[in-house]
Amino acid sequence: MGGAGVVLLLLLAGAGAGVAWRPPKGKCPPSCSCSKDSALCEGSPDLPESFSPTLLSLSLVRTGITQLKAGSFLRVPTLHLLLFTSNSFSVIEDDAFAGLSHLQYLFIEDNDIGSISKNALRGLRSLTHLSLASNNLETLPRFLFRGLETLTHVDLRGNPIQCDCRVLWLLQWMPTVNASVGTGACAGPTALAHMQLRHLDPKTFKCRAIELSWFQTVGEAALGVESFSYQGEPHIVLAQPFAGRCLILTWDYSLQRFRPEEELSAPSVVSCKPLVLGPSLFVLAARLWGGSQLWARPGPGLRLAPTQALAPRRLLRPNDAELLWLDGQPCFVVADASKAGSTTLLCRDGPGFYPRQSLHAWHRDTDAEALELDGRPHLLLASASQRPVLFHWLGGRFERRTDIPEAEDVYATRHFQAGGDVFLCLTRYIGDSMVMRWDGSMFRLLQRLPSRGAHVFQPLLIARDQLAILGSDFAFSQVLRLEPDKGLLEPLQELGPPALVAPRAFAHITVAGRRFLFAACFKGPTQIYQHHELDLSA
Repeated sequence: MGGAGVVLLLLLAGAGAGVAWRPPKGKCPPSCSCSKDSALCEGSPDLPESFSPTLLSLSLVRTGITQLKAGSFLRVPTLHLLLFTSNSFSVIEDDAFAGLSHLQYLFIEDNDIGSISKNALRGLRSLTHLSLASNNLETLPRFLFRGLETLTHVDLRGNPIQCDCRVLWLLQWMPTVNASVGTGACAGPTALAHMQLRHLDPKTFKCRAIELSWFQTVGEAALGVESFSYQGEPHIVLAQPFAGRCLILTWDYSLQRFRPEEELSAPSVVSCKPLVLGPSLFVLAARLWGGSQLWARPGPGLRLAPTQALAPRRLLRPNDAELLWLDGQPCFVVADASKAGSTTLLCRDGPGFYPRQSLHAWHRDTDAEALELDGRPHLLLASASQRPVLFHWLGGRFERRTDIPEAEDVYATRHFQAGGDVFLCLTRYIGDSMVMRWDGSMFRLLQRLPSRGAHVFQPLLIARDQLAILGSDFAFSQVLRLEPDKGLLEPLQELGPPALVAPRAFAHITVAGRRFLFAACFKGPTQIYQHHELDLSA
């Protein structure tokens, strides 16, 4: 027992208020079996009826009791001091000290306690001194001290505390209270063994985890998936070439699932790109055969209808479509993979979208990515014939600026921003996919990731996490997370089960306070996963 506890106990005992109880010889309650060293009846946490309801202090030493149940001290509500020493409590339950509103000193020392419930100390509104010293405790439940605003001294020394995520709440609590706290040293993990708890920095603990778990399947295969918000409601549009349509999904609040809202006829579609302008909704359907089309919905309550054929002589074999804003106007860029066509920039002019510029003719482009660098619009085109080329917007046109070094056979590119830097994820089907960072003049290699069979390496910012998903046709798709301290993408989890079959695009959406990831697959159904945040310190 701590020195302060001994002094206080002696003072109260000398005043005639202290009691160290042992059952009178021959007067053990019939419901219990008492041993000569027992202070309470074995097998019962209840105090005997012979206790005076006006006791001020109570010392329980070497009892045979194994747990303290709720309301164990309701018969002695006047206690000011309570001491347990040399006991073997396996459990201290919630509200074990209920009714002790006058208790100021609680010493639970030199016991072999297995666990303390998080609400065990609830209701001790007068408690000033608390000792849990030398109790073989490896952790303490979160919020154990909640509501104990009167505490001035806490002693946790002598316990083999494991300084993992479970101790984070304690490190965050200590600076917020007007109490002296004796914590002692860490017993583990090995890297922190023997370090004083008070010297630990809560900021160094990584106690938040995320998980993507399967939620729903959308039956048909898809090549593309895009999220958008229309009239305040989030939506998803899937490009489904085998079903010959752009399928728009919305959230069903009754069924708590995604359901089809509308579909647009688009045989051999490779990309469905949405654009919302006030009450109007446009969808560009880039089609591999039969010409690309623009669909429009003038306002809420109306259905989408085809309004325009898009550059039929230039867009012969589209592979990708992207939305970008140039000089305050919305534009689409469609990457064309044919030898006879050309990647084309289409900008709004009146009711429709018309060719503004042809780019990269004869290069069989596979992907377009719009991004901003140095405060100006840029466009990055990947192709089957050369390294990705970076264009910048200059004088009302895109002009070639540079290419990407060390980047042969890049199928697609996607960018993200973090910490003020711009990064690129470059997808390679054979060889290593790459992460690059803009240095002010060009993109330079930062990281390589094995990626045989990859058609998509897509970054996504979900909640506070910068993720990147590396899809594979031959293995599980990998979810990676950017670690700010390292500036690198680190493996987080594999997606599945169910496994993705030839993934081609990913998109995320937040609806009804929940976050979802859509995975469009070319040889299997679209899978929907839910994003969960896990608090490892709880």
